[in-house]
Amino acid sequence: MNKFLKSITSDYLEDILVRLAHHSAGIEGNTISLPATVSIIVNGTLPISSGATVREFYEIENHKQAFDHMINHLINEDKLSVELIKEIHRNLTDRLQHDKGLFKKNENMIIGAEFQTSSPVETPMLISQLIDNLNYRLEHAETKEDKLKAILDTHIQFERIHPFSDGNGRTGRMIMNYSLLQEGFPSLIIEKETKAQYVELLATQDVDSFLSFAKSTLDKERKRMLAFQNMDREKIKEKEEL
Repeated sequence: MNKFLKSITSDYLEDILVRLAHHSAGIEGNTISLPATVSIIVNGTLPISSGATVREFYEIENHKQAFDHMINHLINEDKLSVELIKEIHRNLTDRLQHDKGLFKKNENMIIGAEFQTSSPVETPMLISQLIDNLNYRLEHAETKEDKLKAILDTHIQFERIHPFSDGNGRTGRMIMNYSLLQEGFPSLIIEKETKAQYVELLATQDVDSFLSFAKSTLDKERKRMLAFQNMDREKIKEKEEL
């Protein structure tokens, strides 16, 4: 397990999970509130007053198993692979899709997009090439910014390939965070309120603008991570003083 991952507290990991589930599902139209997301993730219950559908509940709850498995892979220092991507998709779409963890068998489209996603025949090869290219760029990157740019560019290309029949957005954002945490970056939680800007960045493939967007968001996330670390130190200090 890398040094950066060791520095992340369990409370902060749970905080990442809650916000990732809420915002990533929210970008796709999920209406469950942040407090209700906390209830689902932390307590395993959904407030009756939420008015959420069963599908919305599973979209949130499935993030927990996907995230837990993702952390285990990070602890084992597993490189991103085709099988890992399929596993993340399978966990995120459990009880939601009959073809969970399987690449698409039919053509699909992104609503409002002016480009065609990859064909089912092309998809396995394109995803394999995408992963190989990312791993090569990360291995040969000269700066942290080069690594960040490689991860963001890969996310854009993943969404354009759109390898699964559904669940590509949630899967792509989980994969992006896997690479970020593995390379010593904070999580990139794309808030649903920034959906329009995010979708435009994906559509235009503007990596430099995505980089600027990500840097600003990651700076805020570092401060949040440090706050949780300080809280953890205070808890330890209080126990030692008892």
